[in-house]
Amino acid sequence: MSEADIADTEQTEVIPQAPKRKRKKKPRWGRIILLIVILFLLIIGGVVLHIRNALQPVQSNSETVSFTIAENTSSKQICQNLASQGIVKDGTLAYYYVKINDLSNFKAGDFTLDKSWTLDQIFTTLNDSASIDANSAKVTIIEGDWAKDAAAKFAKNTNVTSDELLALWSNETWIKSEMSKYPFLTDEMFNSNVRIYLEGYLAPDTYIVDKETTAEEITEKILDQTLAVYQKNETAIKNSKLSVHEIYTLASIVQYEGGGDEETLKNIASVFYNRLNINMALQSSVTVCYAIDFDKQADNWQACEFNSDFDSPYNTYKNTGLPPGAIENAGEAALNAVLNPNDTNYLYFMAEVKTGKVYYASTYEQHLQNIADHPNN
Repeated sequence: MSEADIADTEQTEVIPQAPKRKRKKKPRWGRIILLIVILFLLIIGGVVLHIRNALQPVQSNSETVSFTIAENTSSKQICQNLASQGIVKDGTLAYYYVKINDLSNFKAGDFTLDKSWTLDQIFTTLNDSASIDANSAKVTIIEGDWAKDAAAKFAKNTNVTSDELLALWSNETWIKSEMSKYPFLTDEMFNSNVRIYLEGYLAPDTYIVDKETTAEEITEKILDQTLAVYQKNETAIKNSKLSVHEIYTLASIVQYEGGGDEETLKNIASVFYNRLNINMALQSSVTVCYAIDFDKQADNWQACEFNSDFDSPYNTYKNTGLPPGAIENAGEAALNAVLNPNDTNYLYFMAEVKTGKVYYASTYEQHLQNIADHPNN
């Protein structure tokens, strides 16, 4: 190659080439859809397997267990109780099984079930009153029962005597041993003037108990229900200006005076609060009924109304403030009325015996007029 050719080559400019553009990869929708379908099928398969497993007996080998259905327990709660006791695998799916198969006609009582049974066997048994254990009894404490009434009911249906129950319900040592489990039991209830320490703390409800039992077992079953009601209202109880014992005491008076109507209970509660606030005697005739141990079955209201001078610490005509303890066992509505009374300026009320209608007054003159307008002759 000549020198000229070499020179020309050196002077030739080298033009760089533009980099090649990378092609964008198109999304592979088919693969994505396939993955979604596979994931969906896996989820569905897992759910189906879970449902299929949950509908099977808990175990293959036979193991009998006792199961109790309390009065008025919902189907959903019964299924959850079965699951918590290891009798069914899944309470929610068991509940749907009950609804789909129309097996929600549950009977209250004690039953013997087997963990190897199918759901159909379990719920068919719980729907059959003939399957209730013969050694169980149903006892109902109603709103307004005295402790002695409740004791008599349990004595009628079990081997435990009324005297045994009443003795336990006034046993300070035993009650104190239960305080760690039941926060509504306080030292304030051990007033020397209190007739029965657990009066007012025996929650009205229907109880399923063994016919062969003990006073302690019966009482703990009752206190468990009292605890359930207490826990539902615990915030309001702690925020009340009254002590726990005072709340249950006042609730018992409101229950006795007001019966079952919630609005009436709240109005009557307001009357007693208004009187307490001005240090005015409650002057509740039902406290006299309890003081003189009035026979409630006699329906002789005059025995209480016309004995306002009866000498007793329970008599709220002779003593200001609340009595030393409850005068009966109040229901949850009365407890709620004491915790949430109506805001009134009432200081008086009177009930028409024939109709049960209650009339309120803010002054004594108005109260006298109500008595004149609605005489109880």
